[in-house]
Amino acid sequence: MSSKINWLVNNTNPGAIVLQSWLTQNGISPSLVRKYVSSGWLNKIRAGVYFRPESTGKLQPTWVEALNAMNEQLELSIYLAGVSSLTHQGLSHYLQLGREQVWLGCSSKHSLPKWLREFDGQNWLFYTNNKLTQTSEKDFITIKVNNREVKASSAELAAYEVVNSIGKHISFEHAAELFQGLVNLSPRRVQSILNRSEAVQTNRLFLFLSHYYQHQWAKRLDESQIYLGSGKRQVVAQGRYDERYQITVPVSFIKSKEENQYG
Repeated sequence: MSSKINWLVNNTNPGAIVLQSWLTQNGISPSLVRKYVSSGWLNKIRAGVYFRPESTGKLQPTWVEALNAMNEQLELSIYLAGVSSLTHQGLSHYLQLGREQVWLGCSSKHSLPKWLREFDGQNWLFYTNNKLTQTSEKDFITIKVNNREVKASSAELAAYEVVNSIGKHISFEHAAELFQGLVNLSPRRVQSILNRSEAVQTNRLFLFLSHYYQHQWAKRLDESQIYLGSGKRQVVAQGRYDERYQITVPVSFIKSKEENQYG
């Protein structure tokens, strides 16, 4: 086995997407890649994008390999976000029908290569945390999807991303259903994220839902450190007004005084 093909085998996994730009950086030219394609070491997906076939005969990569190629070969910081992160952490029981919609966190959709945006007809949802003043490596975790390691938002950041998407990418009711199950969030991590958030409506909604479901971690949050702005916010049309957080929410989420969740 030649040194170049040996390098390819040692530095990629069966089933991986392999990009020509990365191969060129490591001394493997396009002409050599063409030889690898003709000999079956690589399958061509489109110009500059290849797939290392698996022994099982699998001929097409999944979105997991696409995400890993972005991070490991192009060194673009993108990650599994929002609903997808919660789902693959086992924190969502919401059944998606048809092809899974995959939430990807990125700085800009347009910064991503065309082949990823058009990947095998994948149903992507590109999410940008532009209302957080900054993110930290502590906001992310590594999880396993289809036996592959994937960078993902932590449960706390994913919850924030879901709430921040209400009315844009997700309904209030769906977000609330997901939020109901988040009983084990870290109050320290939640506090850190909300302290960095400039999204007034999102911050208010996050706190509203945390109290609505009476999550124990919510009692340890210091709301005086969280930017809640001023004035009313209409989250849903024809909703009911919540006085504490000055937001309109679906009528079914306003409790009577006897049931008041705030105590």
